[in-house]
Amino acid sequence: MIKQTLRNPALRKRATQFGRLVRHSAVTPRYGQTHKPRLATNGELGVTFIGHASFFVQIGGQNVVIDPNFARWLFVLKRLRRPGLRVADLPAIDLVLVSHAHFDHLHRPSLRAIVQNNLRTRGVAPAIIVPTHVSDLVADLGFSEIIELDWWKSSRHRNLLVTHVPSRHWGARILKDSHRGYGGFVLRAGKHSVYHAGDTAYFAGFREIGRRLSPELALLPIGAYNPPQFRNVHADPGDATRAFLDLKSRWMVPMHYGTFRLSHEPVDEPLQLLEKEARAAGIKDRVVVLEEGVTRFF
Repeated sequence: MIKQTLRNPALRKRATQFGRLVRHSAVTPRYGQTHKPRLATNGELGVTFIGHASFFVQIGGQNVVIDPNFARWLFVLKRLRRPGLRVADLPAIDLVLVSHAHFDHLHRPSLRAIVQNNLRTRGVAPAIIVPTHVSDLVADLGFSEIIELDWWKSSRHRNLLVTHVPSRHWGARILKDSHRGYGGFVLRAGKHSVYHAGDTAYFAGFREIGRRLSPELALLPIGAYNPPQFRNVHADPGDATRAFLDLKSRWMVPMHYGTFRLSHEPVDEPLQLLEKEARAAGIKDRVVVLEEGVTRFF
């Protein structure tokens, strides 16, 4: 494999670029603070950004964690911002959602830690919802129930309805298991609804998600877009702004930036570009940038 990389200019270039990411991550100091989440009352919609694509969502009286990743290192990539919460400070979790099998979204040690914390605090493990053909990756972690969903299929948990929706990405855990599903989720309970897009590029499906499900709050990715071909599977801030307009949601919360250096744009650039794009689109007052660990009620 090493000889093949040396002979192939494209592979050699990618290896050099990845090596640069690793070196930059290793020498960048880790920063950010950890907080305890504020707990919702009277059916409030509470959203706490943990970091990267990870959120703690309180909706319809239930506690949900989406794409939890508390890792200090993602293989050789250092976490640049501390998780906003500690697993031990989470209340008992009712439901865990995982958007796809990539290592930065399906982090097995974090999932296992949530199960173990639940067993300590409530005596019962949470359920987990994953896309099709992903259950084998979480089957040994101790969840009380594993639910696989296809696009546009739903699962009800008491008063909470979770619908799995399309994205423009891919779901392989490793190179040869591209059969695995991927996508986002829309959560709805009473008057509140939240859309977590998972990983995705801009695509026409945002209009259909908005038309069918009308999510009130959209959690949209804005990072990992450089070099330009990364936008085949990731959104940049302009793409996220277009997606938000297509969805016709009330609020947008950006995610998937600043935690792990997965691409070559400067770490601070995604939020700077998002501010410019949102101002140009006339939606600046509807974009809510969450500090990790600080709960916001909508």
